[in-house]
Parts: sequence; C-alpha cells; structure tokens
Amino acid sequence: MTHLLLPQFTFLYTPSVTQCQVFTPAEIELFRKSGAILRACLDALAPKAVAGISTLELDQFAEAFIRKRGGVPAFKGYKGYAHTLCTSVNDEVVHGIPGRRVLIDGDIVALDCGVAFEGIITDACVSVGVGQITPQASKLLSVTKSALAAGVAAVRGGSRVGDISSAVQGVVEAGGFRCVSALTGHGLGYTVHQFPDVPNIGKAGTGPTLPVGTAIAIEPIVTAGKSIEITQADDGWTLSMADGALSAHFEHTVVVTERGCEVVA
Repeated sequence: MTHLLLPQFTFLYTPSVTQCQVFTPAEIELFRKSGAILRACLDALAPKAVAGISTLELDQFAEAFIRKRGGVPAFKGYKGYAHTLCTSVNDEVVHGIPGRRVLIDGDIVALDCGVAFEGIITDACVSVGVGQITPQASKLLSVTKSALAAGVAAVRGGSRVGDISSAVQGVVEAGGFRCVSALTGHGLGYTVHQFPDVPNIGKAGTGPTLPVGTAIAIEPIVTAGKSIEITQADDGWTLSMADGALSAHFEHTVVVTERGCEVVA
C-alpha cells in the first residue's frame, strides 16, 4: 500500500522516526515467510484477472489464499480499510477499492496486497492486462516492471534512497512515461508504513542511508499521461490520474544485504 507525500491525503500514517529500522536474523526469516505467502498469492491471482470477473471476487480469492497459508491480510482493517487487495483499474493509480466493478477486455489492473505473518508485514503489487490490451498499455506495463528491476538493482548496504529513486526515474523517463511523484515506496516491518519514504524520482547519492537488515517496499507508480496530478475519490481511498491517463504499479518488498538485497515479496 503506497505512501503519500501530499499533505491533503491524510489517511495514511506519516512516520515520525528519522532512521531505518534494522531487523534481526529471526525477523528477516519472518519476512521470508510472509513474503512467500504474498508472492504465491499474487502469482495465483494474476491469471484470474480476466474479463467478466469482479474486483471483489479477486479480493475474496486473495483473502482466502492468504488465510489458508497462515497469513493475515495486512491491509484489512488498516486505517479502516475493509479489503485484502487494492484493485486499481486503468486511470485509478493506487488504492482502488474492490467491489462490483467487472473487468473488461483491454483494462489494466494493479493488484496491490500485503501480508502479515507473526506480525511482520510484506507488501507487493503486480499490474496485469485483461485480454487484448493496447500497445501503449503493454509498453507502460513493461517499462514500469523494468523500472522496478532497476530500483532493486540499486540497493545494497550503505546505498542511499536517492540511488533507488534515480534508477527508477531514469528507466521510466527513457521509456517515455512519467513517475507519479506524490506516491512513494516506504519502509515496513511491524507496520505497513515506516521510515524511510522511497520516492520514484530523485538524485543518486542523496537521501537516507540504507543499513544492512532494513526492509523497504520499492514501487514504481507510472502514468502514460502528460500530467502527474492525482485526485481522490469520495470513498476516501481511491486515487486516480486527474487527466484520466492509464497508470501502472509494480512493487517488491526487499531486505537490504551487504552486496545487494533479497527480494522477499
């Protein structure tokens, strides 16, 4: 679940600490277990995003999958959120609420999910095309996924958050798209959001240092439009591109290691 930088969107926790949490080997093993459930859930869920299925049906599948494997949906109940998934369709950039909406051929949908296992939370997202999608939508998904890979590759013990941000931004802009700068990745652990924010735009060599043993969610959030302005729906959660442009979202939870990072979800 994405962190928000803009002050008008106040429903998400803003961290008050100013240093990264470093986790013990036992806690990192819990990240692996939490992440394994989450990754398996998204792998099983993505093929179900087909024309004719509702976003609520996807949500119900995800919750049952997670609970059957001993996990707990991390988003459900968070700040009053009532679902396991965020299902953001087309111009809905993040935090789309599952409901009666039925996917149709040509849609793209972001499936954002979190899992808690013995208190440790992982967070991940995939965006998928429904049936036959446009070449532009296909390119948007490919570039956003590549930007996530670039961000992950920039992580190692002692690197700076700006190294990730710069890597993501470079891939996105080279692909002809724009990062939605108000929406960021974040630290996580026993809470869904904690220090540091992980923006998708920035300068290498700047920002907080990432010590070995820190866990962060890296999540490029990208628009095909010319504007990066977002609007909030009356439901208090769904954020959409103001110009109606397509958006895409991919996310991994990673644990920082000495020479790189371990992708746990």
